[in-house]
Amino acid sequence: AAADAKAAGTLDKAAQVKAGAALFAGTCSTCHQPDGKGIEGVFPPLAGSDVAMGDKSRVIGIVVNGLSGPVVVNGKEYNSVMPPMSQLNDDEVATILTFVRNSLGNHGDVVSAEEVAAVRASTPRPPGAAH
Repeated sequence: AAADAKAAGTLDKAAQVKAGAALFAGTCSTCHQPDGKGIEGVFPPLAGSDVAMGDKSRVIGIVVNGLSGPVVVNGKEYNSVMPPMSQLNDDEVATILTFVRNSLGNHGDVVSAEEVAAVRASTPRPPGAAH
C-alpha cells in the first residue's frame, strides 16, 4: 500500500510509519526487539535512542553499511555487529527509519528514499555487502 501511495504521490508520514512497522517487525525486531528496547549490552535500543534520533545520514549509513565495534547509545556502550541491510532498497530503508523515528517513544521527521540513495552513493559498501 505504501509503494502504491508513493507512486501516486499520496504517501504521507502516517502511511510510511505504518508500512515501516511491518518492515521493522520482519527485519529489525529480532535483534532490537519488537518494543525497540534492544538487549542490554548486546543490541542497542532504538526506542528513545540518541543515535536513532540523531544525525539522519549517520543512521542511514548504519542501516545501509552495517556497524561493527563499539557504539555508545544513551550513554551505554554496545560492542556487537550489525550486518549491512543490503537486502533493503532505498524506499524500505527510508520507511523503516521513518517508523523508528516516529514510534517506539520517538518523535521525529520523515526519512526519504532520496536521502538514503545519497548516503548509499556517497559511502563505500563493506566487503560482502550488496549494492
